[in-house]
Amino acid sequence: MTGPDGQRRAPMGAGRPGTETVPSVDAAAGPAGPAVPRPRRPVEPVAGSGPTDGTGRHEVRSGTRSGMVGLAGAAVNGLLGFVLTVVIVRGFGPAGSGAIFTAIGVVTIVGVLCCVGADTALVWALPRRRTGARGDAARLLPVALVPTLLGATLVGAVGVALAGTLAPVLFDQPGGDGPALLRLAFATLPATVAMTVLLAAVRAVRPVTGVVAVQYVFVPLARPLLVLAVMATGAGVVLAFGGWLLPVALAALICAAMLVRPLGLAAGARLRPERRDWRTFWGFALPRAVSATIDASSLWLSVLLTSALAGQAAAGVLGAVGRYVLAGLLVMQGLRVATAPQLSRLLGGGRTRDAVLVYRRVTMMIIVLSWPGYLLLGVFAPGFLSLFGAEFGAGATAMAVLAGAMLVNSGVGIVQTLLLMSGNSGRHLMAALTGLVLNVGLAVVLVPRHGVLGAAVAWTVGIVAENLLAARAARLAVGEPLLTRPLLVAGALAGGSTAVLAVIAATVAGRGVAGLALAVALLLVGGALLLLDGRVRRVVRAALAALRPKPAG
Repeated sequence: MTGPDGQRRAPMGAGRPGTETVPSVDAAAGPAGPAVPRPRRPVEPVAGSGPTDGTGRHEVRSGTRSGMVGLAGAAVNGLLGFVLTVVIVRGFGPAGSGAIFTAIGVVTIVGVLCCVGADTALVWALPRRRTGARGDAARLLPVALVPTLLGATLVGAVGVALAGTLAPVLFDQPGGDGPALLRLAFATLPATVAMTVLLAAVRAVRPVTGVVAVQYVFVPLARPLLVLAVMATGAGVVLAFGGWLLPVALAALICAAMLVRPLGLAAGARLRPERRDWRTFWGFALPRAVSATIDASSLWLSVLLTSALAGQAAAGVLGAVGRYVLAGLLVMQGLRVATAPQLSRLLGGGRTRDAVLVYRRVTMMIIVLSWPGYLLLGVFAPGFLSLFGAEFGAGATAMAVLAGAMLVNSGVGIVQTLLLMSGNSGRHLMAALTGLVLNVGLAVVLVPRHGVLGAAVAWTVGIVAENLLAARAARLAVGEPLLTRPLLVAGALAGGSTAVLAVIAATVAGRGVAGLALAVALLLVGGALLLLDGRVRRVVRAALAALRPKPAG
């Protein structure tokens, strides 16, 4: 199957979930796939160099450029998310912020559950289809939207009716703001689901700048502004939560408008799906539905468990700690947003080796950019949490524990995306379920006795187990080694140098803000000194060259 640009598209049935249907490197060299030179052995590009074949080099360059756009968006999103957290915790304190974080947790968990994996399925399926008025991509929109919106409407109605019953389980104060927060969360559930599914479609068929503009700039910028506006009026947590929700509906409308042209919706593109569209799409989506709920709700599940087992104030502290910890993952999320459609296209076309090369380059970027931040977060946890207020200092040890878990999470890079885009949503589900069982089981045992620290330990065990299992499954699915010497060297250099400088700074100036400032200064000086080495400068120049589009002709 070929697209209007002459590029081969894999059929929709390629990569059926739960099976290893992605062709191997050898198969990709045969008649069924594009001509890819068969190397004598896998060639691993070092930082600043590319694969030996022109096709692979182009894919790595393209993935790197898109990844940097996503990374810039993630940086903006992380900054604005931190601003939102400061606004909420400073404005409403541990108890009030705990109530808002609990309501956000309900929206996050139930919203992802109602998407039933359709968002990830669109990112997997649309790059393998033809777009435009004569294409078959538009047929997937009703397949994804109709069941999810109907389900969200039904769940929302039931949730509104049962809000009074559910509130005492999740909130401390009987008859307080809990019922109103839950009614608002469930009433707006269809808008949340529509935004999530439409964003996934935008991600799959438009340049990465589109989804970055909406998901990483517009929504996170509007939220703190609206919450501040509500606080200025003297209103309480319910209206502040409404300010957090309002950008969701606006983003859904923007995404719908962004899909009209690429899918040919205004030019007569066919929207009536065929039977095989439903079967193949939901064959991938249903296993992903459960794992997506687990992945997206990891923080909020821990917050809800902590609120129920240790109180609302402890949940507020864990929410603040979790915001810091997950902010570091925005590096990986930004790169994942940019590269997931590319990985699906490559794997669907049998170009497994090119997909693995893109994975390795992106993972190296994640390690180099994320590990220093997480090491600083663990060593200087008291300094970071002091920005929220003295009462949040109780979460310092929990933050250090979770920072260690995130070193593992970021160390395997976008391995879960690689596994999903290969069509193996079933294997991903097994890894996610294992992490969930460990997290919940340990939380029930540890949180009543150890509070926030117990929740952090339980969450850490779940994170590490899920990522290690997903990495093994991805290695089996693609048939190529994922962990290579250049990745180990990058981790050793990024982690080792940061750890040494952080310990020196903490010894001299303590683990507070002063020690953190000294550590950052030492890292900047160390980075400047490294640039004096000609070899380092060559690597940096080669990496920057990969970000520039190749001249035409």
